[in-house]
Amino acid sequence: MVFSSATFLIVFLPLTMALYYLLGVKITKSMAVKNLILLIASLIFYAWGEPVYIILMLLSIFFNFIAGKDIEQAQRRKDKKKAKSVFIFAIIFNIGVLGFFKYANLFISTFAGITGLGLRPLNLPLPVGISFYTFQIMSYIIDLYKGNIKAQKKLFVFALYVSLFPQLIAGPIVKYKDISDQLMNRKENWASYSKGINRFIIGLSKKLILANTLGSIYASVQASGAENMSVLTAWIGIFCYTLQIYFDFSGYSDMAIGLGGVFGFEFCENFNYPYIAISITDFWRRWHMSLSSWFRDYVYIPLGGNRCKVPRVIFNLMVVWLLTGFWHGAAWNFVLWGVYYGILLILEKYILDNLVKKIPKILRWFVTMVAVMVGWVMFSAPSIGEAFRYIGVMFGRSASFADATGSFLLTTDFALLLIGFACALPVYSFLTGLLSPKKRSRLILALTPLLFVLCIIFMISETYNPFLYFRF
Repeated sequence: MVFSSATFLIVFLPLTMALYYLLGVKITKSMAVKNLILLIASLIFYAWGEPVYIILMLLSIFFNFIAGKDIEQAQRRKDKKKAKSVFIFAIIFNIGVLGFFKYANLFISTFAGITGLGLRPLNLPLPVGISFYTFQIMSYIIDLYKGNIKAQKKLFVFALYVSLFPQLIAGPIVKYKDISDQLMNRKENWASYSKGINRFIIGLSKKLILANTLGSIYASVQASGAENMSVLTAWIGIFCYTLQIYFDFSGYSDMAIGLGGVFGFEFCENFNYPYIAISITDFWRRWHMSLSSWFRDYVYIPLGGNRCKVPRVIFNLMVVWLLTGFWHGAAWNFVLWGVYYGILLILEKYILDNLVKKIPKILRWFVTMVAVMVGWVMFSAPSIGEAFRYIGVMFGRSASFADATGSFLLTTDFALLLIGFACALPVYSFLTGLLSPKKRSRLILALTPLLFVLCIIFMISETYNPFLYFRF
C-alpha cells in the first residue's frame, strides 16, 4: 500500500483516523488504546504489500526488544562483558538480516561472474522498508548500549516505534531518543492536525502532480538508449529525473511528517531545499538529512570523525560514503555513486577549498547542480556501463547536439520543467512570507482543497506511479 493509492486515501487513512480519534482520543482517552490502534493499523499497512515479510519485521522487533532489555539489565549489574556481547550480537543480527535479504543476490551473481561458477542468485524479493526500519532499530540498540536512552519496557510500544506506518516504508529515519517521549506522552490538537493534513496534501501533490509527470519523461528518454539520444535530450532527461527524485522522496517525507502530526507525533525534517546548495557539502546537509545524521552519529563520529589527522579523516569519509552507496541499493552503480560523492567531498574539503571560496556563489551553485545531476545518472542507471554511456552523451559523445526528440521535449514540456524547477526552490515560502499571517492562512485554506482535488484527478488518470525509495 502506498500513500498515493486510492486504497490508502479512501479506505485505510479515514478508517484509521476515525478509530484513533473516536475511540482513542474521545472515548477512552487512553494512550495505550491510541498506540494499540496505530500498531494494528501499521501492521495491516505493511502486511498489505508484504504479507510474508511482516513475519521478518516482527521477528526483528521481538529479538531487539529482548536484546535491549538484556543490555540494560547487564549494565545495571555492571556486567560490561555481557552487555557488550549482547550488543555485538544484536548489531550482527540486524546487519546480517539486512545484508542477506538486500545483498545476497548481488554478491552471489558477482562471485559467479568472477569465478565462472554456475551459481544462481536466490532472487529473494526485497522486503519493503527494511533499510529504514533496520536503521531505526540499530539506533535504539546503539543509544541504549551507550547509555543515552533507557530500554522500552513494553513490547507493543517498541513495536509501534519500529512499524509506525507514516514513516515505515521510506523514512524519515526516526531515532528512538527523538520519539521515545512522544510514544507515551503526546497530545493531539487542532493546530497539529490541520498543519499535518496540509503538509500531507503538499507531499501528495509533489508526488502525483510533479514527480510522476517528470518521471514519465525521464523513463521514455532512458528507454531510448544513450546511443540514440542527443546531448540536449540527455540533459533534459536527467534534469527531469533530478526533479522527480526530489519531489518523489521529499513528497513522501512531507506526507510522513504530515501524518505524524495528524496523530500527535513530530518527526524530524528530511529535506531543506537541497537544490539551492552551493557546494556538495551544503547539498548533503540539505538532502535526506535523517540518513546523513544517522551515518554521522553512528559511523563517522565513532570512527573518529574530523578529530583525526587528515589521512584518517579521508578514510572515515570514504567508509561513510561507501556504506551510504551500499545502503541505497544492491547494485554496483550505487556503490560507485557513494564513492563519487566521497571523492567530491574530499576534493572540496582538502584540495579545492580555497579556490571554491573565491568563485561567485551563482557559479558555485551551477557547478554543484551539474555534479549532482551526474550523480543522479549513476544512481538511476541500470548498470555502471549504462551510466558512463549516458554521462558521455551529456558531455558531447553523441552524433548530434540536438535532435527531434530533444526539441519536442523542450518545447512541449518547457512550462512543466520551469514549474518543477521553481517548486524545488523556496519560491513559495518566499512569496507567502510576504503575506500577513491571516492572509497566509486564508491562502493555504483555499489552496489545500484545490491541490487535493488535482491529486485525485492525477491519481485516477496516471498509470506511472512508482515510489523510487521503496526499493531501498
